[in-house]
Amino acid sequence: MPCSLETRLQPVNHMSVIEVDARPTTVAGALGRWLWPARCLLCDAPAAGRRDVCGACASALPWNRIACLRCALPLTAPASACGQCLRKPPPLTETHATFVYGFPLDRLLPRFKFHDGLVAGRLLSQWMHDACVSLDHPNALIPIPLHRARLRQRGYDQALELARPLATSLEIELCDDLLLRTRHTQPQSRLGALQRRRNLRGAFVVREGIALPRHVVLVDDVMTTGATLHAAAKTLLRAGVERVDAWVCARVP
Repeated sequence: MPCSLETRLQPVNHMSVIEVDARPTTVAGALGRWLWPARCLLCDAPAAGRRDVCGACASALPWNRIACLRCALPLTAPASACGQCLRKPPPLTETHATFVYGFPLDRLLPRFKFHDGLVAGRLLSQWMHDACVSLDHPNALIPIPLHRARLRQRGYDQALELARPLATSLEIELCDDLLLRTRHTQPQSRLGALQRRRNLRGAFVVREGIALPRHVVLVDDVMTTGATLHAAAKTLLRAGVERVDAWVCARVP
């Protein structure tokens, strides 16, 4: 069904943050946690708190706290943009990456993306909520779509699995049918930077007959060169969207 593009910009209250974290608080839920305590998805140690991660792994998470505002590249000191973005501004107004891609994320993300690790995806989306809750909210979240052939092969769209709970917890409209991937491209991980850009030419289109939101955020799992996000952003801007940002789980430095 076409997405409704009514803006829902109410501020997220404290209860919203709690709901993202919380597990069932029923007697049956408490008994289940006692009989089958949660294990860390990274090292299989007993989980700490209400998320499926232990204290040691949680403390090792590589949060991307100091980064270029335009491309999320990790920086050593705060700056509005890195040198590359100053020389050639990207089509994205802002890009926010929750983590730098590295240990222990390099264990969890591949499991989520390639090995049906949807439980890992839920945890990653919760961490993305923590990083994005204080950002300016767009009119809509748009997950980077897979081509139907890749979707049949994998069985799920990892960007959608991140965006769906994120949209619910942040009370932002989810538009998963506005941007379409019409060309079956080669896997980006096998290509260099120039080949990535060429590989994505004409890969995305905007569905006709849907009113466009003014400000959207693209959601994806990993950003490497930014070629996929840039191609999608350019398509949306050409169609009439005024501002496109990106929220990703991890940024490759």
